[in-house]
Amino acid sequence: MMRKMLLVALYTAFACGANAGSVEGLLTGDMKKLALVAPVALPEAVLLDGAGLETSLAQYKGKWMVLNFWATWCAPCRKEMPALQRLADAMPEIAVVPVATGRNDVAMIEKFYGEAGVTSLPVLRDPKSGLAHQMGVMGLPVTLIVNPAGEEVARLIGDAEWDSVEAQAVLKAMMAE
Repeated sequence: MMRKMLLVALYTAFACGANAGSVEGLLTGDMKKLALVAPVALPEAVLLDGAGLETSLAQYKGKWMVLNFWATWCAPCRKEMPALQRLADAMPEIAVVPVATGRNDVAMIEKFYGEAGVTSLPVLRDPKSGLAHQMGVMGLPVTLIVNPAGEEVARLIGDAEWDSVEAQAVLKAMMAE
C-alpha cells in the first residue's frame, strides 16, 4: 500500500509539472493503448437513463469525462467496470460515464453493477447504438476522454485499469493542460 501511495505521489508530481507535450510520455501500462486525437465535438444523442427517461451527455459539459461504451454481455467490460468505479471514487472531479450500448435490459445492468461492485456510476443506455455508431465504436469496450468543452481528445480501445497510477497520471496531466 505504501509503495502504491509513493508511486501515486511521484506520478502526480510529474503530471502536475507537465508541459503541453508531456501526456505522451505518461502513456505506459494500459495507457499505451490510449490514442490522443485532435479535439472532436461529441454529437448530440438521446440516451435513456435507468428509469427509461431521455437524457443526454450535455449534463456533463464543463467537466472532464471518461466516457465508456460497454455491454452486459461483454467479458472485458466485466473486468474493466470495477476499475471505472474506483476511478470515480479516486477522482470525483472527473465524470465517469458508462453507456450501455445496444440491447441491455435495465435489470441486467443493475445485476451487472451489483456483481461488479458499482455503486455510484449512472445507468445510461444507448439501446439502438446511435451514439456508438456516430462515434465510430466498432467493438467493446471503448473509452473516450472528453474535455470540458464536450470534445473527444483521446480514445482507448479495449479494457484498461482506469484506477491505475498510470491512468490517473494521464488524466491529471490532461486536466492540467
